[in-house]
Amino acid sequence: MIPFRHTLAACIFACAALAQDSKTYKQGHSHIGTAFDEGPRQKPWVIEGIGQSHFPITTKNPEVQKWFDQGVALLHSFWYYEAERSFRWCLKLEPENAMAYWGLALSAMNPDRATDFVTEAVKRKATVTGRERLYIEWLAAGRLPDPFQDKPEDNERGDDNARKVLETLCIKYPDDMEAKAFLALASMGSNRYGAELMIREVLAKQPDHPGAHHYRIHNWDYHEPEQALFSAGRYGKIVPGIGHALHMPGHIYSIVGMWREAAISMDAATRAEKQYMRDSLTFPFNNWNYAHNRYYLSYIQEQLGMPAAAIAGARQLIDAPKDPKDNTDHWRSTRSFGLAALARALLRFGRFEELADGKTVPWREKVFYDKMSKAYFEARAHFAMGKTDKAVKSISAHTALKPELEKNKEVEQVWQIQSQELKARLAFARGDTLRGLALMGEAAEREFKLQLKYADPPTYPEALYNSLGEMYLEAKSPALAAKAFEKGLELTKMDLFALSGLVRAHHALGHSEEAKKYADMLAFATSGSEPDLRAVRLAAETGIKGEPRDGAPAQQRDYSKMSLDQYGPSVWEPYTAPAFDVRDASAKAVNLADFSGKNVVLVFYLGQECPHCMLQLHKLGKMADDWKKLDTVLLAVSSQTPEKNKETLKALGALPWQLLSDRDHAVARRWHSYDDFEEMELHSTVLIDKKGRVYWGRFGGDPFNDTEFLTAQIEQMNTLREK
Repeated sequence: MIPFRHTLAACIFACAALAQDSKTYKQGHSHIGTAFDEGPRQKPWVIEGIGQSHFPITTKNPEVQKWFDQGVALLHSFWYYEAERSFRWCLKLEPENAMAYWGLALSAMNPDRATDFVTEAVKRKATVTGRERLYIEWLAAGRLPDPFQDKPEDNERGDDNARKVLETLCIKYPDDMEAKAFLALASMGSNRYGAELMIREVLAKQPDHPGAHHYRIHNWDYHEPEQALFSAGRYGKIVPGIGHALHMPGHIYSIVGMWREAAISMDAATRAEKQYMRDSLTFPFNNWNYAHNRYYLSYIQEQLGMPAAAIAGARQLIDAPKDPKDNTDHWRSTRSFGLAALARALLRFGRFEELADGKTVPWREKVFYDKMSKAYFEARAHFAMGKTDKAVKSISAHTALKPELEKNKEVEQVWQIQSQELKARLAFARGDTLRGLALMGEAAEREFKLQLKYADPPTYPEALYNSLGEMYLEAKSPALAAKAFEKGLELTKMDLFALSGLVRAHHALGHSEEAKKYADMLAFATSGSEPDLRAVRLAAETGIKGEPRDGAPAQQRDYSKMSLDQYGPSVWEPYTAPAFDVRDASAKAVNLADFSGKNVVLVFYLGQECPHCMLQLHKLGKMADDWKKLDTVLLAVSSQTPEKNKETLKALGALPWQLLSDRDHAVARRWHSYDDFEEMELHSTVLIDKKGRVYWGRFGGDPFNDTEFLTAQIEQMNTLREK
């Protein structure tokens, strides 16, 4: 225990600091406005492999044009965070540049920040050309409230007005391909044909325009996907440096059944994202696309008969650092994607004992989606193992969750389909075959319609028409089984599970040519698969030997033989810590190697004059016993001199901090704890594992004080399997 007098001394010290000038509360926050408290705080660098886009603006500084063009190219691939960094540097170089604010408005994911930036652009629109004014008015029409509108929150009217301004821009400046690209973006999905014509016009002038290829992929993602095959093949080649640009072609390839190409696309994307995270000292939870991408890749690997790779990817997501803001218990968080991917792979490849053991999938006890999924997957496992009584108990647990659906509407439809499917399986297991088939048929149709709405990847773990087909085969009804598997194949092209079912159903019907056709397609679909897959084995037991034949609409490369190392590493790992050369309170040199074998909580703080910093040091420091049990030391870095640190240590009393001096902010810059735009120190809290690797961090305007989260993260660091 820390003596009371030291705790009291620290409190008195902190309270005295709080009594200082109120401006000290804003240390670490932007001096320009609250909109700048979010987003990147370090200057940009030239990013390779992002495609080319030239968007001339009014500026006296050629460097501003350079960074503006980079920002626009990044916007065209939806890399908003890095686009904002480029536009922010434009503003650093020219503080009154109207178009820099325009770029910031397009980059800001937070609507309030976007509104602030548009407002600033509007204030300065008299300083730019008529063309640029129209660009600003486009955003103003869509983002700023209309005083003549009865319902300012009516986004539909704002979007319509904004589109009209873009149309005017295109008419007045017909050679401006950027305007046409942005109009195609605004039109895609709702006016697919119109968007396609605009995209063709852009590509006729600029064949490698990154936005045109990107928007074409989105435009045809769920309708006539073959229309986007050319752009799917081209986009990743002209933009190999952006994860989302490598990822999006995988959507098209998945929908048309080109699973090899889809895997290459998604795998390259996850690698590019991991490389970026490594280079930029960011984490999986900072990357908006990474979890979805890795989750999707696991699904594609399942479609190729690669369960080990799919499961390994799922575990990467489960083991990724948590975050109280960006990797929470939400059903679409990084960890949740990992749990769903793991359970799905175990189910689809018949690893039922692991699915039912309560350990292999580390479900969270208090999370509704996990409780629902756990009950469902365990029921499925028990049915597969012939343990109907245990399945009934799991069904009861699933049913008992119904009252909680009111607070979990986003997954209600999935729960309902699961409920009906489990009832179907129970009826079938108890010998009520007709009822079981009827219930499964209804569940399959509901799951079919759900997947038509969202299939990247499907929300549901298994195509239920395939399940229905298996039930029909078991009931000795191969004709109906064939119909069910055909529906499964209609929904998921080149699906190995549907193909296996069709081989068996047509063989049972005596349709040798049809059975051979599907056997050939199955042989191609699983040519790079793991050995002894159940679906392949069951098809082979018919005696029909397939010769690999691709049923996809275009030629594919062999994913199993591809090297994708040029895009980045295959696995996310904690990063090697940046250089750390500081001085302690005795002016002795200190580096991280001095703490090898210990975890480190590293805090960058703003000095003794910052009251929030002192409160943070006190709050974390008073948990000395907890840190000791976790093999953890506390280090705090500021620009204070060693002499000043001696004074601060006296004020902190017996709290177990080592205060370190970084006089010229060199270390703070390396650790992203310095704002290059406003040239000031930032608050940062970083966790470093026993190997000296950076595992988690929070950087910005406020100290991080969630001690419960920090201790839980360190416990996870201590227990993670060796990489």
